[in-house]
Amino acid sequence: MDQLALLLLLLLGAVVTVPLGERLGLPAPVLMTLAGVGMAFLSFVPNVDIPPEIILPALLPPLLYASVQRTSWRQFTANKRPIFLLAVALVFVTTAAVAAVANAIVPGLPLAAAVALGALVAPPDPVAATAVAGSLGLPRRLVSILEGEGLFNDVTAIVLYHVAIAAAVSGTFSLPEAFGLLILSAVVAVAVGLAVGWLTIKLMGLLGDATLQVGLTLLVPFVSYVLAEELMGSGVLAVLTTALFLAEHTADADDVLGRLTGRSFWEIVDTLVTGVAFGLIGLELHNVFGTSHGRGWQMAGWGLAVVAVVVGVRLVWLLPATWLAKRLHTRRDYSEEIPTSWRETVVMWWAGMRGVASVALALAIPLETDDGKPFPGRDEIVFIAFVVIMATLVVQGLTLPWLVRKLGVRADADAEAALERDLAIRAAKAARHRLKEIEEVEEFPEEVVERLHRLAYDVGARISPDMVDEDRREAYAKRAERFRAVNRVQREMMSAARHAVLSARSESGTDPEVVDRVLRQLDVRSLR
Repeated sequence: MDQLALLLLLLLGAVVTVPLGERLGLPAPVLMTLAGVGMAFLSFVPNVDIPPEIILPALLPPLLYASVQRTSWRQFTANKRPIFLLAVALVFVTTAAVAAVANAIVPGLPLAAAVALGALVAPPDPVAATAVAGSLGLPRRLVSILEGEGLFNDVTAIVLYHVAIAAAVSGTFSLPEAFGLLILSAVVAVAVGLAVGWLTIKLMGLLGDATLQVGLTLLVPFVSYVLAEELMGSGVLAVLTTALFLAEHTADADDVLGRLTGRSFWEIVDTLVTGVAFGLIGLELHNVFGTSHGRGWQMAGWGLAVVAVVVGVRLVWLLPATWLAKRLHTRRDYSEEIPTSWRETVVMWWAGMRGVASVALALAIPLETDDGKPFPGRDEIVFIAFVVIMATLVVQGLTLPWLVRKLGVRADADAEAALERDLAIRAAKAARHRLKEIEEVEEFPEEVVERLHRLAYDVGARISPDMVDEDRREAYAKRAERFRAVNRVQREMMSAARHAVLSARSESGTDPEVVDRVLRQLDVRSLR
């Protein structure tokens, strides 16, 4: 089996583990990691041969971009305080604690190398957290905080990592220089992200076609990441800035086809890249064991000690941070989303799994320092990092669904239903208001006016039937039943039309491009 066959096998696994995880009630990323571990010990499966320096730019941009599609700028601004406490402050605290412990227990590990270890295991993985937490029916406020933490903590951790690696490679360290690098990295990243976002909007206007626009969005996160890295900025922050900018400035309510196409496309990309990323985590385990050099049990002990620090620091930090957020939340009128009970705090604690970013950073550690000597403690750092990743991802990922059920943490269904009802009312009012404006300038037959008014009312009733009273709900139910019958017949008619056109593709003398063009028109009509 060669590398291409291995990649295709990972892509197949990424697709298969999604329905399998749903049936077993387990997160797909965890199943994919376990599948990678199993494959790693098969003799015919080759070792992964991917240059470490391309893992981050190949995997992180599309994963981050896809994650931002599920959130909004308002959520970030509303949750800036809890996100700061988790994504910035907690990363610094975890890095410092891990560095202190690793420097103390691993013989000969310099402080700079220990800080690099702390930085690469400090950030919980945004993909793992979203994929696991999002499928458990958690309250939206918890998912929002986990998403925000996962997206922004990589920025802090990667900058800390680069500073520590530079210090270990060169043998020198300057605190003012490191702080200046952090500020420069953030400023450059935001500037690049905004510039790429603005240019993307201009290009989308020129392209016009939905297929070309979606294709452009696949390139955008990679361009933003690589350009920022080339200019000494944070590629992760640049991708986040670009994605948020586009989400705020490209929303076209009437671009139905483009929105559906883009959403489906990015769901596919997210599924495939996530599967490959977590499969690689499992496959790399075989290579990591090769670095133990007969000290596997000793290095595993170091790794478990670091796991205890990582998991313990998160709990010790979350308890007072949540209490502080609650106190500030009750004193001021903030719309931020915070945990409302100790049960939700425990779920947030246990959802802090490490994943793709930690793997990529561990594998990207240089082999040598500037003076040609081996990088101090590289084998130990990589081994310990993988112990942390596997322990948090597999153990916490497999037990998180059980913990959520045991604690009874669930989304607020009543609040979501109320919001849905409010949006349905808003939609119906907007439709009726627009209809009145049209009636003032145009005349229609009475039966057409009656039907248009009924359609305007049905806009909201289809979204939330609870918005109407009992009598009108019964009348609407009968009307909806008739509509479903008509809709069913229409689907049968359109299906017959599509089959007839598609059969012409195999007839001699028929241009397949013309057939595909007509079929696309029928597809769009069926979609509407």
